[in-house]
Amino acid sequence: MTFSASSGALAQASLISQIGGVAASTVGGYYAAKSQKSAAQFNAAMAELNARQSEQQAQSALQQGQRQVAAVTLKAGHLKSAQRAALAANGVDLGTGSAAELQASTDIMKAADASTAELNALQAAWGYRMQGVNSRNQALMARAQARSISPFGAAASSLLTGAGQVANSWYGLSKVGAIGGGGASAGQWMMGQNARISG
Repeated sequence: MTFSASSGALAQASLISQIGGVAASTVGGYYAAKSQKSAAQFNAAMAELNARQSEQQAQSALQQGQRQVAAVTLKAGHLKSAQRAALAANGVDLGTGSAAELQASTDIMKAADASTAELNALQAAWGYRMQGVNSRNQALMARAQARSISPFGAAASSLLTGAGQVANSWYGLSKVGAIGGGGASAGQWMMGQNARISG
């Protein structure tokens, strides 16, 4: 069976269109993968930044705890001094009896308040450090994801898939004679290909 010039031109246009689609798909695959890789690298950088910020917050919580312990110690020292001055002014012996017990009680309250301030600071710092650990883990995962993305690999995959489809089309068109001679109608073959793709 022979083909008109328009059938051959249509077949060639179909192949050229497919080749253009493969080229666009290859370029699109490359830039999509490059964008994914950049996004993963950005996420890793942000997670590292969050980890550093969490460590700064932990240090700040510990320093705040030290300031609270110092304030408790200073306040207890002023209270104890006032107690001793008042007791001494009334002629009470500071080393025995209820005067000694009062001062010991003040020391115990100071130690309890200081311990509470230290514990609160340690708990806050621990919470911030756990956030930092989580952020560092997120950064590690994002970096691993970025390393696993290959823009050139994505482009090559698109190119190979598309090249296979173009080769199949070329083979089919040459088999029916639309390109270089053959038997069946190029129009019939193209309709069959369209039905296979859409079906």
